[in-house]
Amino acid sequence: MANRNHFTRSVSRHLPFGEKRDTRFYGMHIVSVEQFDRQDLDTIFEVAREMRSMVERVGSFDLLKGKVLANLFYEPSTRTSSSFAAAVQRLGGSVLQIDNVTFSSVSKGEVLQDTIRTMESYTDAIVLRHPEEGSAAIAASVATKPIINAGDGPGEHPTQALLDMFTIREELGRIDGLTVTMLGDLKYGRTVHSLARLLALYDIRLHFVAPDILHMPAALVEKLKEQGMAPCEHVDLADVLPETDVLYVTRVQRERFDDPSMYEGVKGSYVVAPETMAAAKERMIIIHPLPRVDEISMEMDDDPRAAYFRQMENGMYVRMALLALVLGKA
Repeated sequence: MANRNHFTRSVSRHLPFGEKRDTRFYGMHIVSVEQFDRQDLDTIFEVAREMRSMVERVGSFDLLKGKVLANLFYEPSTRTSSSFAAAVQRLGGSVLQIDNVTFSSVSKGEVLQDTIRTMESYTDAIVLRHPEEGSAAIAASVATKPIINAGDGPGEHPTQALLDMFTIREELGRIDGLTVTMLGDLKYGRTVHSLARLLALYDIRLHFVAPDILHMPAALVEKLKEQGMAPCEHVDLADVLPETDVLYVTRVQRERFDDPSMYEGVKGSYVVAPETMAAAKERMIIIHPLPRVDEISMEMDDDPRAAYFRQMENGMYVRMALLALVLGKA
């Protein structure tokens, strides 16, 4: 596991009398799932449940009143951007939404480090999505306010992995002992990269199902093996679907292909439809980071095993928990 100190900054401010903060998270940069252990996940999930309960009871509250969050997105986003905005507003804070960075500062030649220094002078935390792998770590290296990685190219998407894990536990009641199957674009899919790393903290069986050109990166597979996991790679979903407890579906991402003909050759490789799921367990779940294209039939939406919209809602509660924790209010 990565050294936690790499992702944190020192906190020297005096706290108001009687106020308690979880110093494990206060001021933390959330760059990679590798900074977390199982105790951290238990804490995040406990706070996320509290957030869900509070939203269901009262809708919003003033936990982060006066706090400002910067949503700094160099790539388009609907769910991640909106859920962070909703999360901070549900907590009484406000959001500074910046969606056209590439057409403004970048077009003028500004480097990422300078943009981060600028934005943190206006805000209390920064959510960053950027097309280059490693960009969140670069931002964290210069920032004095928490940086939250919302996706760095094909690298990681830690908050998505956290909400995925939260969904699995809430839906199935446990994580240990499950069989998890990841399907689709495993080469470029940063969500599966992060989730696989988190799953290595648990006693689970892991299957990868992908076309030959979209296999999970070999370096990540080797790292998982070093951590004691034994992931199995397949091309045919039928080989593993009957034993699967969690089917994690991803879309084939057109934007990651330099050669359009290669995309055309693999799009639609897998389609999860009612006839597909006839071979699956009655008690299992299908999750997806969304958006979907055609990899899950809309006919599946009414199947109780289809948990992807519940998963999307869980994203807001997990991100509320993270914001409260890193800003010292949980």
